[in-house]
This record gives sequence, C-alpha cells and structure tokens, in this order.
Amino acid sequence: MLRKLQPLLFVLQFVVAGLAAAFLISLVWPGAGERLRGQDRGLAPASDSPAVTDQGGSTAPPAPTSYADAVARATPAVVNIYADKTVTERSIQLFPDPLLGGVAGPALKRRELSLGSGVIFTPDGYVLTNNHVIAGADDIQVMLHDGRVAHAKVIGTDPDTDLAVLKIDAGTLPTIEVDPEPPRVGDVVLAIGNPFGYGQTVTMGIVSALQRQLSLSPYEDFIQTDAAINSGNSGGALVNAAGQLVGINTAMLNRDVGAQGIGFAIPVRTAKRVLDQIVEHGHVVRGWLGVEIGNVVVSADSGLPAAARGATVLDVYPGGPAAQAGLQPGDILLKMGSKPITDPFDFRTREAELAPGSKIRVSGLRAGVPFHTEVVLAQRPSFRQTAPQG
Repeated sequence: MLRKLQPLLFVLQFVVAGLAAAFLISLVWPGAGERLRGQDRGLAPASDSPAVTDQGGSTAPPAPTSYADAVARATPAVVNIYADKTVTERSIQLFPDPLLGGVAGPALKRRELSLGSGVIFTPDGYVLTNNHVIAGADDIQVMLHDGRVAHAKVIGTDPDTDLAVLKIDAGTLPTIEVDPEPPRVGDVVLAIGNPFGYGQTVTMGIVSALQRQLSLSPYEDFIQTDAAINSGNSGGALVNAAGQLVGINTAMLNRDVGAQGIGFAIPVRTAKRVLDQIVEHGHVVRGWLGVEIGNVVVSADSGLPAAARGATVLDVYPGGPAAQAGLQPGDILLKMGSKPITDPFDFRTREAELAPGSKIRVSGLRAGVPFHTEVVLAQRPSFRQTAPQG
C-alpha cells in the first residue's frame, strides 16, 4: 500500500515546494505574477500604457469630470457691470387731418440700463470690458464677486477693437491669470459673465475656430466658440479648463438668423495690448498707412498665380501717408519690409503694431508691374465703428 502512495507523495512534495517558492518570491518581488502574465500575452501593465495619445505620440491627460476648480480660480476676477444711460427721444405729434402730417414733439429723456461683464486685470482695480457696454453711460457701477458694489471711472476706450478700460477703487482685488499660449481649435473653454442680469453664470463649450472676421471693426481676430454667450455676457471672461483667460466675450450670432451656439471673443493677447496702451497713454497708439484694403482678386493681367496672397488697395485717404508715398487704388501690396503680406488681416495687424513716424518699405504690383516705395506711418485717427452686440 505504501509503495502505491509513493508517486503521489513525490508529486505533493514538489507542489508544496513550488507554493513555498512562489510565496517567497511574492514577498521579495510584489506584482511579479501580474508582470509575468502580461509579458506572456505581449501586454504591458495598465499603469505603464497610455490610454490616449495625440498625433505626436505624447500622452493625452484624462478629461476632467468637473471644471469647478477652474471656475473657482477665474470667477473672483469677473465682475458684473451696470451702465446707466440717458436716452433722448422725440415724440411725433400727429394732427387729426392726415394732410397736415405731424411735427416733432418735445424731447423726452428716459433712463436706460445696460448690462454687461468685465474682468479685473490688476490688483489696484483696472477692469477690461467691451466698449459697447459702457458707451454713452452717465454712471457705471461694478458688482464684485463678493457682493460689493463700486463706482467705475472710464480710463479710455478703443472702438476699433470694441474694448474699454475702467478703474475701480475697492482695495486689493483678485486678478485673473492669463493663458500664455494661444488656444487651439477643440480646446474646452468656459464663458463667465452676467447674462440678462441674472448674475455670474458659467457656460461650457469648445473653441470652434480661430481668426474669425465679422466686418464689425477694423481689427478682428475673434475666437469662435459654442459656449453659450448671451446679452450681458459682453466683456466677460472666456477661460480654459485651468481657469486661465483666453479671451473677452464680445459678440454672438442671433437665433433669428438660424444660428445655434456661435459666439465670439477677443483674444487675450489683443485685449492685454489694448489695456496696457490705454493705461499708459489714455488711448491706443497704432501705425496707419492711410489705405482701405481688400482681398486680392486674380485676373488675367494681374501677373499673379491663382493662389496669390497679399492685399489690394481699394481706396487711398487724401493727404495720408500712402497718398504721399504714391500708392494708388488697384495696387496689390505683397510685402511690408522683408516679410510677405498674407492677407488683409495680416496687413492690418502688422500696420497697427508699427509705431507712428516709423518708415516701412512696401512692395507690390501695379498693373502687373513690380514697384517699391517707402511710407512714413502716421498715428491712426479715431474712426467711429459699429460695435458688435452681445
């Protein structure tokens, strides 16, 4: 009987020895079993393998389940703006006899309250908002995140970008952090403002497009977003998923044209430049050539390829820098200095960044013939523009 059990005892000895060895290995090298099983299948441990990678091969961070931290960082620096305006209207007095028509009645004045939002940029109280929010206002009140209300003074306005700088005195104030990098299409963004006077409200979306032009003002580089922007959001913050400012909410397409979720914001780079110049000079200093420009239209005698870039001179202001340099309507501008002009937006941006009094070499084509001229830039005059509404 014992001889029959010897093979079974032999197997049991090896099983016990194997289990003891596995126990000792697990103490010395935790997780060895999982690693060995993963290698057998040609797999890496879950903690070492990225769940999602972008096209460049870098690991994409997991999407957050909440943006509460970003909102908490940004909202203390976003304010509600209440601009009180006096509007003058004339009534029409009609006569009983239709042939006599009517005459203008006495001027009637009424108070109108404009609602908007703003962003605190400095601890001493400089606030950036949209010009159309405070234009013509007799009294401007700013409500802070903590409920305090302060009177605001207009430091300067820039109708060309629809921006205005206010100053409030309310002690040391929270400021917003600015995103050092431009946004990308597809980035998550949050719009914070005061829609319809309801108070501070947050909506979420993504960056839908960049460098949009709406022909509302000379300098347009709008960020398009589907984050809901409504009346009263104007001047408020568009922030990224970390709570950093990427733009100033400015305009929206109305539903009466069939628009759904199309809003626009001024990039923070543009807004910050306007703020700095208004604080320093009281107004924005821009170079000006004195021309109206449009896109290049390729014709048979233009001497340009089908995909030509540049800007076409549509009109020249009499007595302006361009007129003095001999530029003419119809000229196609191809270079400013040594850099090519890509389109009218590129021309306007580079023109504005040049200091008045500086000299720039302009190259182009006139009736297909190359030309070069030097233009001494002037200070851009103030032009009244139609402001976007939002």
